[in-house]
Amino acid sequence: MPGGVPFKPDPFELSEATVAELAEGLGNGRWSSLDLVRLYGERIDALDQRGPTLRHMLDRNPDAEAIADQLDRERKAGRSRGLLHGIPVVVKDNIDTGDRMTTTAGSMALAGSHAPRDAFLVERLRAAGAIILGKTNLTEWANFRSTRASSGWSSRGGQGKNPVCLDRTPCGSSSGTGGAIAACYAAVGIGTETDGSVTCPSATVGLVGLKPTVGLVSRSGIIPISATQDTAGPMTRTVADAAILLSAITGVDPRDAATSASRTHAGTDYPRFLDRAALQGKRLGVTRERFTGYHPDTDRIFGEALDVLRQLGAIIVDPANLPHAGEYDEAEYEVLLYEFKAGLNAYLATLGPGAPIRTLEEAIAFNDRNAARVMPYFGQEIFHLAQSKGPLTTPAYRAALAKCRRLSRELGIDAVMARHRLDALVAPTGNPAWPIDLVNGDHFTGSVTTPAAVAGYPHITVPMGRSFGLPVGLSFFGRAWSEGALLGMAYAYEQASMHRKAPEFLSSLEVGAPL
Repeated sequence: MPGGVPFKPDPFELSEATVAELAEGLGNGRWSSLDLVRLYGERIDALDQRGPTLRHMLDRNPDAEAIADQLDRERKAGRSRGLLHGIPVVVKDNIDTGDRMTTTAGSMALAGSHAPRDAFLVERLRAAGAIILGKTNLTEWANFRSTRASSGWSSRGGQGKNPVCLDRTPCGSSSGTGGAIAACYAAVGIGTETDGSVTCPSATVGLVGLKPTVGLVSRSGIIPISATQDTAGPMTRTVADAAILLSAITGVDPRDAATSASRTHAGTDYPRFLDRAALQGKRLGVTRERFTGYHPDTDRIFGEALDVLRQLGAIIVDPANLPHAGEYDEAEYEVLLYEFKAGLNAYLATLGPGAPIRTLEEAIAFNDRNAARVMPYFGQEIFHLAQSKGPLTTPAYRAALAKCRRLSRELGIDAVMARHRLDALVAPTGNPAWPIDLVNGDHFTGSVTTPAAVAGYPHITVPMGRSFGLPVGLSFFGRAWSEGALLGMAYAYEQASMHRKAPEFLSSLEVGAPL
């Protein structure tokens, strides 16, 4: 592969290990959970602040070894909680952990802030036996502070890097989780998405990323942007690991009313959908207009992916363009501005009287007072816009939300899928990684994340190949609660194509002919 001088880490015995492989090793005595915690800890030490200095970790769990030891004792006593028993996991630093780690959204404004309890999904992970190894870096405030932000930069953690090529973006606000899992800091990780923040970094670093239907995974205990679009989701090296992780974190949570709609889906055994023949006879619609044509080499690789899907028995409907795509972009932004102010103020109020900040207004004031530390490259224009908005009863907000739901759901995804009798929609996830640019910010040229994000519908990306040596992803998305079907189709494609590669830690990209 063309590129600059690669960093060559020492051999790592857990490199690319799946949950099933780790569980087997724990079961047969090859490793203990304490071994896994220590081995992954050594990997983080070697790559995060030394070597390629990926800067993907903000907090390490000081209790991880004690938790691992307890889980090892449970296993020796004949008690196993399932496949995740004793498996190290990392979570994004906007997800509450009610322990000695902090939850800060990457911001110095929340430095030292300790959540009063675990987020619901963290409770679910602990119940499944997972070990929370640490908290990952992110684009500060989940990329909702500035219009010129650089993906992966936070005032607490600095600029996170893409482990495939270190001078390229790791993309999206969940870039820390994405980079950490790509570099094998842990078995699996959790990110959050409002629009693209699980799927973009996953595609950009060569992972599987799943944004579930809004309400399948509780948002309680997660620093919010949008009550109607936010969700947490798995970021993993394989589709099977994504299915295992999703099964563990679903559940109805009284603290998040949206989860009541998931009652018949919570606790689903998602690995049962994994079938190499899952694409046989499936009708897949190609959302070509607006979601292809922005990068010729990505289009070429997408064409090859469509050929693989046909060979696997899928019926390709091309095009199956999304009605009204792009017509609700401004309305989406309006909705997010209103919901961010309301949601953040509500979240900060749960932190108690000792919280470093209590409102969005106080966050803005903190940033102004500490501009040299927290705004050296880009400002807080989005914060100011959100602060200017009124309550969620405001007619402008209600109209924008109604427009988003109507155009993205019944007149958008639902309409095109019904018209063509589709099982899913497919498109390239987005463009290859651009160079990190702290002066100008991100350089997106194309993405298919918005329709499913605005609709609140599920979206999975799986490695599709490489363009100029950089990973690109293939997206499957569809109707609400169709995670099982999407996982099955993504698995069938993954197993037939096997495009996932371990990262090379190239210093830079020397661009030649496409690969």
